[in-house]
Amino acid sequence: MLAFETDCHLFDGCGFPAPGLHSFMFEPLFTVGGYDVNKPMLLALLSTVVIIGFFWAAFGRAKVVPGKLQMIGESGYDFVRKSIVYESLGKKVGDKYVPFMVSLFFFVWIMNLWSIIPVAQFPVTSIIAFPAGLALIVYVLWMYLTFKKHGFVGGLKNITGYDKSLGPILPMIVFLEFFSNVLVRPFTHAVRLFANMFAGHLLILMFTIASWYMLNGIGIAYSGVSFVMTILMTAFELFIQAVQAYIFVLLACTYVQGALAEHH
Repeated sequence: MLAFETDCHLFDGCGFPAPGLHSFMFEPLFTVGGYDVNKPMLLALLSTVVIIGFFWAAFGRAKVVPGKLQMIGESGYDFVRKSIVYESLGKKVGDKYVPFMVSLFFFVWIMNLWSIIPVAQFPVTSIIAFPAGLALIVYVLWMYLTFKKHGFVGGLKNITGYDKSLGPILPMIVFLEFFSNVLVRPFTHAVRLFANMFAGHLLILMFTIASWYMLNGIGIAYSGVSFVMTILMTAFELFIQAVQAYIFVLLACTYVQGALAEHH
């Protein structure tokens, strides 16, 4: 619960209402078809609507000489295509995966971006279920491509790093590679995004609450410092939100590249 909701200030005899796990828990807003929909779920759905709506408006009637909206859409699309997909997979292979990676990038980015949007003010990806779901999709794609490309035996060799030339340490390498790729990889893929968004939102909450809490008596000076920190943290979070979307998609491309690479 935020400080301005409790009307609690420094020197009022009440403790600092610090944010915590309760700041990431939401009551259902409404029920659809027997399923409760809370704020993060609604924002995830709105993210889909925003992305589809934007690209529909940008490319629904594409012109040779693009307008402003089309130019923005093309810039975003080209950034993901050239700077992430082509750099990781190459043009020939990468073209096939551009639509998926572009969709993934903008979906993650918009879900992150809700953190600094008034009224919404919450990054959807700070709830572990959302990054985990996206990481699972990438994981399934990686597994599918691995076994499709190399067959069952070749796929196992690709996943485990099997190489006879390793000699006596081969069993250890196979175990470590299997553990790392099959179990750790999807976990770290999801947690990297989740942890950054969770920590960023918690920091912004902390300084925002502190700004209100210390807005009393001689605490006003400290409140001003905290407010400046809130602005700085929000600006920094804008950068982190884009970076985390970039990293998430870059890793997805790396996994696809690994699945399609020839095993030696």
